[in-house]
Amino acid sequence: MSVYPADRVTLREVGLRDGLQLAKALPSTEAKRAWLAAEAKAGVRHFEVGSFLPAARFPQFADVDEMIAAAEALDVHSAALTLNERGAEAAIRTDVREMVCVVSATEEHSQANARRSRDEAVALVGRVVAMRDAEAPGKLVNAGLAMALGCSLAGAVDPDEVLRLAGACLEAGADIVGIADTVGFAGPRAVGRLCAGMTRLCGDRPYIIHLHDTRGMGVANAAAALDNGARVIDASLGGLGGCPFAPGATGNVVFEDIVFLAESMGFATGIDLEALREARAIAEGAMPGEVFHGAMHRAGPPPNMPWRAN
Repeated sequence: MSVYPADRVTLREVGLRDGLQLAKALPSTEAKRAWLAAEAKAGVRHFEVGSFLPAARFPQFADVDEMIAAAEALDVHSAALTLNERGAEAAIRTDVREMVCVVSATEEHSQANARRSRDEAVALVGRVVAMRDAEAPGKLVNAGLAMALGCSLAGAVDPDEVLRLAGACLEAGADIVGIADTVGFAGPRAVGRLCAGMTRLCGDRPYIIHLHDTRGMGVANAAAALDNGARVIDASLGGLGGCPFAPGATGNVVFEDIVFLAESMGFATGIDLEALREARAIAEGAMPGEVFHGAMHRAGPPPNMPWRAN
């Protein structure tokens, strides 16, 4: 899959979607465009830019069409959340390149969050694939497995059940699947074990690992994922984000720190760490009162090492 090449690490910036999910200070569309452009200039090429949700309830995503158009103008890969057929229909009418569906790894979370069973959620993935095939064959369908490494309602999650669901989503036609430590329960051993299983399941096909830094394990978990075959990692600028199912969560794993991690492990990202400072300044200025995280931003890249993108 050329969008997510298997021979290199791809970092997906989810700050403009997951990072704004619970934000109290919302950036304007103009600020979001500037943020997107600054990160694209720094070498970031994959972005979740919003969700197809009712604007009255989720005003932070009311401009999703405009953000998709902005991403297209910059020729970067755009993705957006499509939680039902209505969202998929709306996405198909835009230039968004990737439609993201969500399947819960536990029955308890699926019923509480989406009021559908896991089997019904997998069937929905199949319907979105059919819609895509009929009307917009160039788009990707991504099936993300929430609570894949621990559930706020069910507790421990059987990794074999996660692999079964991932396989079912692929059989339903998803182009790529993802596994999410939604509430930040996992440590490196669990992440490594599940990623090893996903690597066996997917073979040459890429899969996504989505990490939260709720308990300070984000960077260590990302390293374990890379060591066990993961090549696509979600992160957000400044670690923005949160989860309604994880009170006190600090947000997603920090994008800048994951760039440094990948480069330090020998995976070229093509992203200029110093140039990300401009994007961060834009986001911080547009979101007063929001807490931004990141050891790399605080300490800076090592001065004697080549961390600028080539």
